[in-house]
Amino acid sequence: MKRRASLLLALALAACSAPASTPTAQCPTEPPTTVSAQATLVDAEIAKVTIGGSVEGEFEIALRGDVAPLATANFVALARCGFYDGIRFHRVLAGFVIQAGDPQTRDREGDFEGIGQGGPGYGFEIEEPPVDLPFDTYTVAMANNQIANGSQWFVTLADLDQALRRVGTYTIFGAVVTGTDVIDAIAEVPVNDPDIGVPLSTVRIERIEISGADEDG
Repeated sequence: MKRRASLLLALALAACSAPASTPTAQCPTEPPTTVSAQATLVDAEIAKVTIGGSVEGEFEIALRGDVAPLATANFVALARCGFYDGIRFHRVLAGFVIQAGDPQTRDREGDFEGIGQGGPGYGFEIEEPPVDLPFDTYTVAMANNQIANGSQWFVTLADLDQALRRVGTYTIFGAVVTGTDVIDAIAEVPVNDPDIGVPLSTVRIERIEISGADEDG
């Protein structure tokens, strides 16, 4: 009995002396400003995306806060607060794009009414990419429209510069630089319809970690 009491006391003292856990950053409720974006982008050059479900692995995005500070800062802020954790890729269009970022898909599986229309509750200005920054394969861009430009993003699966510049303006905020095999694996997941592209098995974002370029690896 005395031994058990001593053990319980030791555990209690250890719990009291243990450092408090770091609180999770609060997710933004409004879009970044030009000023706030610059603060957010400090040490934010690489995004490591961990994927789970029917495809497992990691890929890294080299962020382009220099050409799209608002979109990049918004992505970084949402990643840091855990907004993307558990969200799945809801659109896989072979030879075109894979898309994620709809928070509705965190708790809802398969195709459902309103899929692809969720966001953080706000939108922000579209930052048109410069002409010398093409939509090459593995480009990462915002799904810019009045519904989805708050949190949804896509990765191109081919050279789509002519196609995407012709249909409208999409903000490029990065490019996949490692783990392209994971992107290719997601692109091969079976879907409900090739023109709709809702995956038949779950591919979810486990987490997104942001770091400076010299911190990575």
